[in-house]
Amino acid sequence: MKVYLKDDILSIHQEDLPPYKKGGSIVRNSYFWALKSISCYSRKGQDWEFDAVVWVALSRMLLSFAQSGYLGHSETLLEFDSDTPIPEALRSVATWL
Repeated sequence: MKVYLKDDILSIHQEDLPPYKKGGSIVRNSYFWALKSISCYSRKGQDWEFDAVVWVALSRMLLSFAQSGYLGHSETLLEFDSDTPIPEALRSVATWL
């Protein structure tokens, strides 16, 4: 998932967010609601934002869903621009583009 940082707010690009599908996969819909529940801003069609205070929870959640085997790395790995330092709390679930 492509992300960027601005003023200690992590934003996930809206095109990389998991979709919610009524009647869809329970795992994917659970992933959607879990991400949405810890975001500080999550409007349809816009980037979702995450405050620094939830980054540890975000990291643990991404690791848990990645280890489940139901979601691919592209869905659970945060991708930063190469010139952006990755915050310590997110290093286990992040890489550079």
